[in-house]
Amino acid sequence: YSIEDLAHVIYDLHYINPRAAVSVKLVSEEGIGTVASGVAKAGADIIQISGHDGGTGASPAASIKHAGSPWELGLVEAHSVLRKNGLRDRVLLRADGGLKSGWDVVMAAAMGAEEYGFGTIALIAEGCIMARICHTNKCPVGVTTQNEALRKRFVGTPEHVVTFFQFVAEEVRHILAKLGYRSLEEIIGRPGLLQPRKSLSLRKVSRLDVSYLLTSLTCMPETGENFCDVDIDRSWLEHKSVETKRKESGVITVDERLLSDALMQKAINEHDKYNRAYHLVNTDRSAFARISGVLTEKYGDNGFEGSLEFDLTGAAGQSFGAFLSRGMDLNLKGYANDYVGKGMAGGVISIRAPEEELIQTKRSLALAGNTLLYGATGGKLFIGGRVGERFAVRNSGGLAVVEGMGDHG
Repeated sequence: YSIEDLAHVIYDLHYINPRAAVSVKLVSEEGIGTVASGVAKAGADIIQISGHDGGTGASPAASIKHAGSPWELGLVEAHSVLRKNGLRDRVLLRADGGLKSGWDVVMAAAMGAEEYGFGTIALIAEGCIMARICHTNKCPVGVTTQNEALRKRFVGTPEHVVTFFQFVAEEVRHILAKLGYRSLEEIIGRPGLLQPRKSLSLRKVSRLDVSYLLTSLTCMPETGENFCDVDIDRSWLEHKSVETKRKESGVITVDERLLSDALMQKAINEHDKYNRAYHLVNTDRSAFARISGVLTEKYGDNGFEGSLEFDLTGAAGQSFGAFLSRGMDLNLKGYANDYVGKGMAGGVISIRAPEEELIQTKRSLALAGNTLLYGATGGKLFIGGRVGERFAVRNSGGLAVVEGMGDHG
């Protein structure tokens, strides 16, 4: 809905897995540079610029042919705007959308991309014939179907795809050798490499203005030189790891404090019982998601046989109990913000009002915000009061009991 909402999603994903890099995909279009700057400030690690030439076989032909713009335009704009705003070192740029050859990789690198996505062409390498009926379960060559008779027609092998990418890599090497460079990294976003083809006289491109694309990647070489000085500042190519960014933030989260408890570590490792009281404040976002991530990484969805119980007070921040795992029991006497139980797969969350406030009022209190149980696939949620709007709109398996809700629930 907004950059702020996206920032919170990115925070949640970093929180549950502090080692994972978060990628945000943007469609190549006018103004993508401004959006890319917002995404970089929101904390994304990778920005993927997707051009109009891509699209699965299930996409409508009108969308494939007439939606979006070339990845070249979007990539150049995103790269140049990020550099001008001092944000380029925060994110890694990835380009995709119809890339087919080593030439495309070199062009994307010269325009600022550091990673390159191949989709449709990789499918063709393993046997896809672009029948464009992927969504019908009737793929004639058995690539995208569950029909056993059709699947027997599939003759593709991993070696086909590996061989294709070996040829792509070899083409990249040949082009780099002709240009006089030893690695692809040396030409990433390097100004002065691109020039318009003066010998091209096609009518359909005769009035095409590519000045922005070229001027955004231009430079002023020294007299007598063809290219810019190799010592030009390229520190923006050095990206910090996700863990390094987290450590430099200096923020110690609720889950980090709890996970530092030796008794909790013992309970996790030995499937034992653990109980802890804790006071939350509304800046404690995504509380207990990291613990859920640890349990899931160690035991999978249902492997933990112990019990982690937490008796909580105060006001929880957004995404309280997000991605909750089996074996966790959160009992909160207080209030919670939006997205309680988002993506939860197990465990129990119960919220009730503080006793002193129950004494002062005889009516049901609003105890949690909007969009609870968004994407939940399991677990239980009990709230002794009312909640906000869009309650459980994307719930796919969680059990919930509340005393009242807002619109669209």
